[in-house]
Amino acid sequence: MNTIMVLVVYAVLMLLATTLLTKKESDVVGFCVGNRNTGWLISALSIAATWIWAPALFTSTENAYTKGFAGLFWFLVPNVLCLVIFIPFAKRIRKEMPEGITLSGYMFEKYQSEGVKKVYLFQLGALSVLSTGVQLLAGSKILSLLTGVPFWCMTIIMAIIAYSYSQFSGIKASILTDALQMVFMLVVSACFMVFGIRNGGGLGNLLNGIGGIGTDGGSLFSAKGLEIFLGFGLPTTVGLISGPFGDQCFWQRAFCVRKDRIGKAFFVGAILFGIVPLSMGILGFVGAGMGYAANDTGVINFELISKLFPSWAVIPFLFMIVSGLLSTIDSNLCAISSLTTDIFKIQELKKTKIAMVGLLLLGIIVANIPGLTVTHLFLMYGTLRASTLLPTIFTLRGVKLKAKGIVAGVISALVIGLPIFAYGNINNIATYKTAGSLTTVLLSGIVALIVSRKRGALHE
Repeated sequence: MNTIMVLVVYAVLMLLATTLLTKKESDVVGFCVGNRNTGWLISALSIAATWIWAPALFTSTENAYTKGFAGLFWFLVPNVLCLVIFIPFAKRIRKEMPEGITLSGYMFEKYQSEGVKKVYLFQLGALSVLSTGVQLLAGSKILSLLTGVPFWCMTIIMAIIAYSYSQFSGIKASILTDALQMVFMLVVSACFMVFGIRNGGGLGNLLNGIGGIGTDGGSLFSAKGLEIFLGFGLPTTVGLISGPFGDQCFWQRAFCVRKDRIGKAFFVGAILFGIVPLSMGILGFVGAGMGYAANDTGVINFELISKLFPSWAVIPFLFMIVSGLLSTIDSNLCAISSLTTDIFKIQELKKTKIAMVGLLLLGIIVANIPGLTVTHLFLMYGTLRASTLLPTIFTLRGVKLKAKGIVAGVISALVIGLPIFAYGNINNIATYKTAGSLTTVLLSGIVALIVSRKRGALHE
C-alpha cells in the first residue's frame, strides 16, 4: 500500500507542478525547446536528473558492493567527465545553429543529406527506445516486488505517469519536474549515505568494504583492478563518454538553456549528478564491510536500506527511485517528440505526442523481453550511441566530411562493432566486450575519414 501511495503522490505532485508553473504548449518549437532562455541552475538540475537513469541508482551500489572501489570508480568518473567533455560541443552547436532543435537536424543542415539524417535519426531514436526500456525494467522490477502488481502492468503504470505531465508543456514540464526530482534525490541520497555509515558500523566498516565483498577491487592497479577495468571499466567508459553525444536529451537542453550559460549549466549538472551515485556507492561499501550477504545484488541498495534503516525509510527511497527513473523517461519523451521535427516537414503537435506514445509502447515491449537485465541494456545502448560519436565530434570541430562517408561509417560501426559487443555482453566475455566497444566507436570515424578523403573532403 505504501508503494502505491508513493506512485500516486508522485503523479499528483508532478501534474500539479506542471499545470500550475508552466503553460500548456500549442506550438511545436515551444514544446521542444521552450523559449531558448532557460536559467542555468534549473537547467543544471534537469541535466543531472536526466543523466540519472536506472544504472546510476542500482549499478553504482552493485558495483561498489561486488567490485569495490575499482568498480565504483569506473562507473562514477566517466559518468561525470562525459558531461564536462560535452560542454564545448554544446556551445559550438548552439553557435552554429542558434535556432536548432536536434542533432540530426544539425547534421542534415551541415551535409544536406537525407542519408546522414536517417542514420542519426535511427541511432537517436533507438537509443530513446532502449533507454526508456531500461528505466521501465529497473523500476518496475522493484515496484512489482513490493506491491504484488504484475511486472508488465507496472511498466504500463509508470509509462502513463511519465506521459501524463510531459504531454502538457513538453520540455518545460520535463525541466521543471526534473529540477524538483533532483533536489529530492540529492537530499535523500545524502541522508542515506550519512546515516548508512553510522548505522552500518561507522567508518571502520566503510573502509573494510572498499575492496568489495569477497574480492580485491580496492585498487585500480591490482590484478583484480585491471581485470575490472578490462571487463567493465573500458567498455563502460567508451559508452559513457559517448553518452551525451549520442543522446538527443542533451542536445535538446543545449538548445534550451540561455546561450551564455551553457557551460555553467552542464558543469554544475555533472557535479550534482555525481553526488547521487557516489552516495549510493558508499552504501555498497558499507554493506561489503558489514559482510552482508545479498539476496539479489541488482537491488542491493534496497536490501541495505531495509536492513539499516527503520521501515519507513523505504518510502523516501522508493520516491527517489521513481524520480530518477521517470525523470529520464520524460526526457526521452521530449527527445523523441523533437525528432519528429526532422521526420515531418509540416510540424504538428499532434504528431509529436503520437511519437511519445509510440516510444512508450516500444519501451514497454523492450522491458518485458524475458531474461533481459538492466546491465545488458545499459551496456548495449551505451555502445549504440558510440556509433555516431566521432562523426559528430569531427563535424563540430570543423572537419568537413562527406555525407556518404558518415553513412558508411555509422553503418559499419552498427553492423560490425555492435554484434561483437552484444556477443561479449550476453556471454560475459571481457575481450569481446572491449573489442566491440572500441570497434564501434573507432570504425565510424575511420571509415568516415577514409571515404571522405577519397571523395576530396576539406577542412573548413
